[in-house]
Amino acid sequence: MIEREITERVALTTPDGRFHPAALGWSRTPLHDTSALGRRAWGRNKRWEYWNVMTPQHILALTVSCIDYLSLHSIWVLDRTTGVSSDMTVVVPGARSATLPPSHGEGPARARTRRLSLDIDDLGAAGTRLRGTAPGVEFDITASRPDGHESLGVVVPWHSAKGIRRFQYTVKDVARPAHGSLTVDGATHAIAENAWAVLDHGRGRWPYDVSWNWAAGSGTVDGRVVGLQLGSQWTDGSGATENAVVVDGHLSKISEELVWEYDRTSDRRPWRIGGENADLTFTPSYAKRSRTRALLISSRTDQLFGVWSGWVLDDRGERVVVDGIEGWAEDVRNRW
Repeated sequence: MIEREITERVALTTPDGRFHPAALGWSRTPLHDTSALGRRAWGRNKRWEYWNVMTPQHILALTVSCIDYLSLHSIWVLDRTTGVSSDMTVVVPGARSATLPPSHGEGPARARTRRLSLDIDDLGAAGTRLRGTAPGVEFDITASRPDGHESLGVVVPWHSAKGIRRFQYTVKDVARPAHGSLTVDGATHAIAENAWAVLDHGRGRWPYDVSWNWAAGSGTVDGRVVGLQLGSQWTDGSGATENAVVVDGHLSKISEELVWEYDRTSDRRPWRIGGENADLTFTPSYAKRSRTRALLISSRTDQLFGVWSGWVLDDRGERVVVDGIEGWAEDVRNRW
């Protein structure tokens, strides 16, 4: 598969909100201007910021999102030792509870509801500050941005007989070192070492019914920081992939539709993901299964956390071993 690398600023849509063909491609840093997305097709536009932070003791996930006609915000925390989790998800009609930047890095993301508060602030070279409160949970964490750190930005189109009317711009930023504090039920936990943050920044215009796979991993292997980013289903046949590996900040794009083999009903059975450029095994240890039904939307998310093994090829044709890095693999279906 041949994918075009974008190296200069480009608009995702025209000024009136139509898809801009020049936006097709991928980048090593966020270069897409998404500010005109909402000027067309109200009800199909989706915007979100999702962060996941894995520490040796906890897993934290937070979401600020708006899908035109409603907003969904969440904070989820898992104690990895006890298996006890806390989940606060709030669905609010309309967009008033959500503040989202027009483009990546161009302002804060905020969620404000009676039971949940979230603040995501870009600190430039210092990284991204993540703060939030919910019943029994409070956190203040910075996802550092090391010098030269690259992330995957890619535009995925859905082709139709009338052209490209549905499309998604995503930034997947893996292996961001994290530090700060997390308080759960009055006990404060320092986050200092072996903690990794991952970002999913999304701006797009989606079909109503869609399924996807997403997998990510972060950690240190043989003294090198390795980040793994993989996706499937929603990208199949589009001419684009969201597959990449990051080693010590350098991103190598994997322009191949990898084959995913897994049993969605099993909490423990390994997943296999492979092709000419990868041979990977994901062994789960915890399953987070969530279902949402609210107004016009329904969603099924089966997200498994665990450990990776195997290898991927970098852009020099060398095998990057990922043995021991931690992360997740998920299977999702949304009607929204």
